[in-house]
Amino acid sequence: MHRGTAAGRPMSDNQAMERGNGRKRRLSGVLSRRVEQPHAERATKNPIPWYTPRFWHGMQLGVLARQFARHGFRVSPSKWHTAASITATSMVNSAAALADAAIYGGSVRRTELEHPPLFILGHWRSGTTFLHELLIRDPRHTFATTYQCYAASHFVLSEAWVTPWTGFLLPSRRPMDNMAAGWQRPQEDEMALANLGVPSPYLSMMFPNDGPVFEEYLDLAGLSDEELQRWKTSVERFIRRLTYRDSRRIVLKSPPHTARVRVLREMFPDARFLHISRDPYELFASTCNLWKSLNETQTLQNGVDESWIEEYVYGTLTRMYEAYGRDTAGMAADRLMEVRYEDLVDDPWRVVEQAYGQLDLGDPAEAEPGVRAYLGEVQSYRRNRHELDEATRASVRERWSGYFERYGYE
Repeated sequence: MHRGTAAGRPMSDNQAMERGNGRKRRLSGVLSRRVEQPHAERATKNPIPWYTPRFWHGMQLGVLARQFARHGFRVSPSKWHTAASITATSMVNSAAALADAAIYGGSVRRTELEHPPLFILGHWRSGTTFLHELLIRDPRHTFATTYQCYAASHFVLSEAWVTPWTGFLLPSRRPMDNMAAGWQRPQEDEMALANLGVPSPYLSMMFPNDGPVFEEYLDLAGLSDEELQRWKTSVERFIRRLTYRDSRRIVLKSPPHTARVRVLREMFPDARFLHISRDPYELFASTCNLWKSLNETQTLQNGVDESWIEEYVYGTLTRMYEAYGRDTAGMAADRLMEVRYEDLVDDPWRVVEQAYGQLDLGDPAEAEPGVRAYLGEVQSYRRNRHELDEATRASVRERWSGYFERYGYE
């Protein structure tokens, strides 16, 4: 199954270059005009319907029960119907997971990874999704879909027959921005880990009034040998299941992996890493809005406490890049490449082409038609606009000084 490709008639090199340059100019113009758009104050730009599945609908019953117990079953009365539907679905997930394992377990265990994965790294809201969307347009690449991350325990069995008739349940756009959503859209594999019962900082969204949880799993620091091995086993098993479904190179995107490069290199010695950075002021404002939006849409509580979010955003970037700096010291240039969001927006194809050359991903010409087609699709996209007061800007500059200096945002 080849996802994310676009059919087109062959064209000469000159025609392709001219068409690409024209699309690049239009896209660059659109993206450069984004800052002129009026600022929207709402963190949730596209409210989701009540019937849209929440992340937790993919959990098995035992995983869900542990989360409920951890938070003292403090579900707000107005969210009881959501909790009830998640609980009912978790029972179905548990049964489906048993059937999936019985039918496909042996085949999955025998599956070998044919190509080293490519990990897209970067802080939340740094442009990782845009970069991911571009790279999965290569017909030689595959990725974890939203359904596969929701139904991580049984997608091998269920994806083909569940997704065709449940697609209407999902909105067409993500709640925090205008990026496309849907069962077959790419998703962060961190959500799959959370649904499989692996401790994850993302579980904070379920009961946000209790504050952040599992912060140690951001960089995997301080875990016992047993805890770390369980994390590695879960990641390896999920990637093996993806490979069983599609043997092409897997392109994975989860911002927490930015703080886990050392462990990922141990697991996948030939893996490639592509990191993207962005203006820290934009990162701070946009990430605060991201967590507010996700807490609002994924919570099982009312009156969501947002008082911890700003400090959490400050702390996670610092922790993430302390780990990233340690983990990537001395890495070979053909294993790690760093790009800037501003350069990606200015000339997307040039950045993609450079990544193929530096990371030895193959002939970029095979990816170009799909990438160009996607750029044509998003040329009318409008980015969220964010503004910070001077006091907050000064605080960001002081607390994230290392990021400013490392990536040249002085």
